[in-house]
Amino acid sequence: MRFEREHYINKLISSKHNHLIKIVTGLRRVGKSYLLFNLYKQHLLTNGVDVNHIIELQLDSFAHRKYRKAETLYEYVENLTNQDSQMYYVMIDEVQMLEDFVDVLNGFLHIENLDVYVTGSNAKFLSSDIVTEFRGRGVQIHLQPLSFKEIKEVSDEDTSSLWRDYIYYGGLPMVVLENDKARKAEVLQELLKETYLSDIINRNSVKNDAELEELFCLLASNIGTLTNPNKLANTFVSEKKVKIGHNTIKTYIDYFIDSFLINKAVRYDIKGKKYIDTPYKYYFADLGLRNALLNFRQVEPTHIMENIIYNHLIGHGYKVDVGCVTFYQKDDEGKTVRITLEIDFVCNRGSERVYIQSAYSLPDEDKQKQEQRSLTLTNDSFTKIIITTDDIPTHTTANGIIMMNVFDYLLG
Repeated sequence: MRFEREHYINKLISSKHNHLIKIVTGLRRVGKSYLLFNLYKQHLLTNGVDVNHIIELQLDSFAHRKYRKAETLYEYVENLTNQDSQMYYVMIDEVQMLEDFVDVLNGFLHIENLDVYVTGSNAKFLSSDIVTEFRGRGVQIHLQPLSFKEIKEVSDEDTSSLWRDYIYYGGLPMVVLENDKARKAEVLQELLKETYLSDIINRNSVKNDAELEELFCLLASNIGTLTNPNKLANTFVSEKKVKIGHNTIKTYIDYFIDSFLINKAVRYDIKGKKYIDTPYKYYFADLGLRNALLNFRQVEPTHIMENIIYNHLIGHGYKVDVGCVTFYQKDDEGKTVRITLEIDFVCNRGSERVYIQSAYSLPDEDKQKQEQRSLTLTNDSFTKIIITTDDIPTHTTANGIIMMNVFDYLLG
């Protein structure tokens, strides 16, 4: 089974020779190195690039450790590109391990016959240095775990079986390629302990690793639920009998986000056209890791489907917020009351906006009306979609809402 990652390869191809640094980001073990050093390299070779004009540097390997020194790496690449005037392609894996990498990459931009590609696993190198130093000089390509569609395209299994595995074990390539289900679970739990949590603890000198893991578990239990550091701190006191400051919780959450393990969706007041500071929703980049964190005891199809749809939208270039619509009505006593309804996702991409509700099942008319109500109250003409696992054909309701089965949406 071979995953072509066509969506990401096409992004790299469209960015080729654009005089910008191509920055491939994503959590560890998601396949960044494979994307560059196998799939994209093969594209270059197939299109006539001489193998000697492809410079490969994997800074996390023992063999290439000397190239973590700025001057050593720069001189090595510069000497190679001076051999002739043809285009060279340098691929640097785990660029955050290179000292003064901002200066080095800036220097590479002045070499006319050099096209630069780098990978990084830590969002800090992106959010601080890259965004600041390479504004207008770099393009980010964020690699996600395999989508349901990517797996379906290369598998002979029926859709329902694939879905059961996907919501349980997620989309990390090394997990998907493992045939034994017990081993899949073991791999995920090993990655959690030995790679992701270990990286965060060591990189940030975390003193209380048990506390950090407890918070991670709490976030995993609350995917798709509105929360904030204060609420989480209160939960620690009430359930764990442990007091953790909300600033510490915020710091820990930032560590998870910086490692690309989770994403934060902010609330947006649709009618007021403004963001609401708190609370937020958190979603996991890979649901297999989320489930492994909870020892596979809390596999909730409703929230997991919502998380999968969120990841699908992010992968297609949308900025995704949690929507809310506020209106006023009379209560039973005739008093005017303020009511706020939620829209799962407000999705913006350029001038395009889409509203999406994730409704695992719509068993009756009352449930359908409940899911549609917040969408109709936006009083605008943007596309509105309700996604469900119910076996329904795609159709548009009388009030203009598109109803879709989740497989039709994800595989379309």
